[in-house]
Amino acid sequence: MSKKYHLLAIESSCDDTGAAVLCNDKVLSNIIAGQEIHSLYGGVVPELASRAHQQNIVPVVDIALQKANISLKDIDAIAYTQGPGLMGSLLVGGAFAKSMAMALQVPLIPVNHMQAHILAHFIDDAGSEKPEFPFLALTISGGHTQIVRVDNYDNMTVLGETTDDAVGEAFDKTAKLLGLPYPGGPLIDKYARDGEAIYPFTKPKVDGLNFSFSGLKTQIMYFVQKESKKNPDFIKENIHNIAASVQKIIIDILMDKVEKAIKETGIIQIAIGGGVSANSGIRQALLQKKEQKKWKVFIPKTTYTTDNAAMIGIVGYFKYINQSFDIHQPLSKSRLTV
Repeated sequence: MSKKYHLLAIESSCDDTGAAVLCNDKVLSNIIAGQEIHSLYGGVVPELASRAHQQNIVPVVDIALQKANISLKDIDAIAYTQGPGLMGSLLVGGAFAKSMAMALQVPLIPVNHMQAHILAHFIDDAGSEKPEFPFLALTISGGHTQIVRVDNYDNMTVLGETTDDAVGEAFDKTAKLLGLPYPGGPLIDKYARDGEAIYPFTKPKVDGLNFSFSGLKTQIMYFVQKESKKNPDFIKENIHNIAASVQKIIIDILMDKVEKAIKETGIIQIAIGGGVSANSGIRQALLQKKEQKKWKVFIPKTTYTTDNAAMIGIVGYFKYINQSFDIHQPLSKSRLTV
């Protein structure tokens, strides 16, 4: 029987304060404290986010330890999000993790947030099947859109990424144009289910496997403004069809790039991660491709798609068993060590 290691993981990259306790690859607790205040401003306010992290981090860690039914003396290592993310938010989580690791005299493990989204698939209960190496990862969130080739836990290469805005931002900004509250991405998904994609939007022309969503956002804005001049109630009367049309073009853009990546690499395994991977339309599109093109598709539990500390913990676990405590590099178009 393999040795059991207990890791405390901390996630504070944006506006969610997360703490999780793992025993090897099994999650014993995964606690998240959100920040409702940002809905008043239509987006995350960095200064308010960092202050809320300061208020939340101690009780969140305490609850995580209680739920896992372990004490601080049982912790073998502490993993935390080093980046990317909001600087103030990262500083709060990082400072707390460093202080606790020093006090407990245990290894401190910095984790790349985007690598964590990818390796979340290897959490014990993330899904019935785990991807096999090599596989392709489509990481889609409010701040990132990437296609990554994953050759091993510690060997990843970014094949393509957004040249401007991320897909999550496209969803949220569209929702704002439609008068929907923040975060609007899930609401676009909700309204799209009862609508039809009857409004044609054009795909941006972007070379290779890179993405671009800024032009699409502008296109949607002009369309809504034009139609609203003709009919002041256009949005209210057609919100379901607008949402369905926007969701369809975004899904088509993502699927086109994934298909291109599969053709270029010959890898037919595709795993999704990041907050936007909770979108029902994207999940359905991937499952359709699975049936039509015989792709092997891996979709984790929704719990592990949004920002959470459990995904930080699984990366920390792999680093810990490989004695990789000090290695950290930003995710870029190069080979990486996790």
